[in-house]
Amino acid sequence: MAAEALTRVRRAFVARLSGVLRLDDPPWRVALALAVGVFLSCTPFYGLQTVLSLAVATIFRLNKAVTVTGTWLNLPWFAPVVYGFALRIGAFVMPDLHGADIAELAELVRTASTLSASDMFDLLRSLSLALLIGTAAVGTLAGGLTYIAALVLLRRRKASRMRHV
Repeated sequence: MAAEALTRVRRAFVARLSGVLRLDDPPWRVALALAVGVFLSCTPFYGLQTVLSLAVATIFRLNKAVTVTGTWLNLPWFAPVVYGFALRIGAFVMPDLHGADIAELAELVRTASTLSASDMFDLLRSLSLALLIGTAAVGTLAGGLTYIAALVLLRRRKASRMRHV
């Protein structure tokens, strides 16, 4: 059962990626759109990332399908790792930042069901700047690596198709 679900997810991903590889845009524009999507997928605005990617793609005239694809590469089961890593980076960059204390995050997770809305808001607010700084750093790194990898792959694919024509 789990193997079938994984196979379906893999096939959907490969089909989506294949669609990206067949676009008529120049390789650098496709790679840029994908990288922007990956950057946005690392932002702390979980749940709004697809809307953000469509807005950014529209404003900068990037391919919307490719940008959304990049946004969807940060799958929900990667989010705790990405955000945990981002919080660590934010705490490293701003060591004196109130709220970057991992003990507060542990408290939030441990008592989430018993906290009032205002207590939850106060705890999240104290962590938000560290998370914002960290996600910007992680997103920039992930987006940059995505741009380089996608550009190399798209150029190779284009060169290969030109040789076979």
